[in-house]
Amino acid sequence: MTVLSETALHILPRIQNPHDVAGLTPEEKTALAEEIRQVIIGTVSMNGGHLAPSLGVVELTLALLSVFDPGRDKLVWDVGHQAYAYKLLTGRQENFHTLRTLHGISGFPRPAESPYDHFGVGHSSTSISAALGMAMARDLKGEDHDVVAIIGDGSMTAGLAYEGLNQAGGWGGRLIVVLNDNEMSISKNVGALSLFLSRKLNQRWVKRFKKDMENWISSFPFGGDVMGYVKRGEESFKSFFTPGMLFEAFRFNYLGPIDGHDTARLTEVFKEVREIEGPVLVHVLTKKGRGYAPAEKNPTYFHGVGCFEPETGLVEKPGVCPPSYTQVFGRALTALAKDNERIMAITAAMPEGTGLSDFAAAMPERFVDVGICEQHAVTFAAGLAKEGFKPVVAVYSTFLQRSYDQIVHDVCLQNLPVTFCLDRAGLVGEDGATHHGAFDLSYLRHIPHLTVMAPGSEADLPGMLAAALVHSGPVAIRYPRGAGEGLPLPEKPEPLPIGRGEMVRPGADALIVAIGSRVMPAVVAANELAAETGREVAVFNTRFVKPLPREQLLALAKDFPLWLTAEENVLQGGFGSAVLEMLSDAGALSGLTVRRLGLPDDFVEHGAQKALRALCGIDKDGIKAALRSLLGL
Repeated sequence: MTVLSETALHILPRIQNPHDVAGLTPEEKTALAEEIRQVIIGTVSMNGGHLAPSLGVVELTLALLSVFDPGRDKLVWDVGHQAYAYKLLTGRQENFHTLRTLHGISGFPRPAESPYDHFGVGHSSTSISAALGMAMARDLKGEDHDVVAIIGDGSMTAGLAYEGLNQAGGWGGRLIVVLNDNEMSISKNVGALSLFLSRKLNQRWVKRFKKDMENWISSFPFGGDVMGYVKRGEESFKSFFTPGMLFEAFRFNYLGPIDGHDTARLTEVFKEVREIEGPVLVHVLTKKGRGYAPAEKNPTYFHGVGCFEPETGLVEKPGVCPPSYTQVFGRALTALAKDNERIMAITAAMPEGTGLSDFAAAMPERFVDVGICEQHAVTFAAGLAKEGFKPVVAVYSTFLQRSYDQIVHDVCLQNLPVTFCLDRAGLVGEDGATHHGAFDLSYLRHIPHLTVMAPGSEADLPGMLAAALVHSGPVAIRYPRGAGEGLPLPEKPEPLPIGRGEMVRPGADALIVAIGSRVMPAVVAANELAAETGREVAVFNTRFVKPLPREQLLALAKDFPLWLTAEENVLQGGFGSAVLEMLSDAGALSGLTVRRLGLPDDFVEHGAQKALRALCGIDKDGIKAALRSLLGL
């Protein structure tokens, strides 16, 4: 497929608002779908983003906007990374080139961005519950409009989706759920539900079988009466052979499966659906990455992709980058597991994203992908730990938030040796507020029994993982998205001593007490300040948030009256708060000036990591500016 220039667009510029879609001819909609794909490919190739999901729902989006009025009806996209076509058709064409850039449009639906974005999303499986709340509110207010939840089959693996279905079916009011079934979430779907939804029927065989059954039953003297029962049970018969049996059990009217790339057919179905009373589920079959060969061939890679060459789909890599924290983690865990058969690796639908692909290939019997079920992943790990295994739950920081009760109740209360490896801790970049791992230090450090670590560089990570796997209780290790510093890694991971930090830069004029991703920028800031002013600032890599290296820090309090704490977590309840609490409890604050750097009490927007860190004042220039203020320069 070649990439069109903007001057080659003919239909898309005519769509000034979503109402314009309904007036297009079928031929124009086909042409529009092609143009939408070209714009999405061209923009994502420059900005990065969720390419394959959005390419897969272009026709579905056109059909939805051909029937429903988003100025009146409520459309709730699950996760929302498939809503790029929707953004293009709801008044954001002019700014679409700013997708995922600082101060540009978000990669996810965002009500503050457009009145057509009816619910803010970014995590999976929320759409049915939110849409149900909107539908019930509609009825209570005496209004008359449709509410539609568009959810992927990957998101359907989460318990929250079924909680919503269960209540909606019991309620019995008007609600439309569109199940977008592409057999993918981020990675290939797993579990019994995935296998169930993926059943393919030979429709001709079903019809022939049905006709033969009717003829056979009718041949009996009592056949007429029996056929009456059969006719009344026709829908049940159909559901026995399709996934409809599951949704009918939730008291949903089930329609499908339907070709999700047939705009005309989808449009007719949605028109019919509007006339049905009660909850309805429309099962739509789509292909992730549709219309772009590289994304169709490798939908997992193009689920969320960086910049690439649109003509070929190849990513240009200037030079050799150091391994990412994700890669370092995956390699270290695989090496440790080869020597310890009790180590298990668990992830929630993202083996590639968490670095576990090599582990899964090397030791498939000790690797478990539970699907988009973070709560289950944690309690499942607790069960393994109770029976003597050493489970490692690899998950993005932002998604572990969904498992808070399980961490407290099922793991930490019982002091079970589960290791949580939190990838993408801190600011993740262009995915924005829904995906930043901004809160984990705050929501983890107050839980009893839990040890919390953060490597100051990738060189710390293998030793921390080794320490966690010999520790007798629960451990959380948080590390950032992106490449390390290129520091040498140990050939064999050896456990770091728990509760011990390391002085990584000497100095006498002030002290930076840093954690995790802010350690190396602190060193750079101190070096630059020394070159500019001659003032020497020491940098301490704390490594542990819980337990803090108490004895070391109290000794440093005697030598340094000026302290700056630095972290990539919200300040409220974070690392700096922990340091202040420890100093106060020890009576060591007298004579000390302590200032804290961290993320603001706000949801940080989307943009490149470098730009966001600068915006929040936690990059090396922000640290240097804080040091100048602290030193009175």
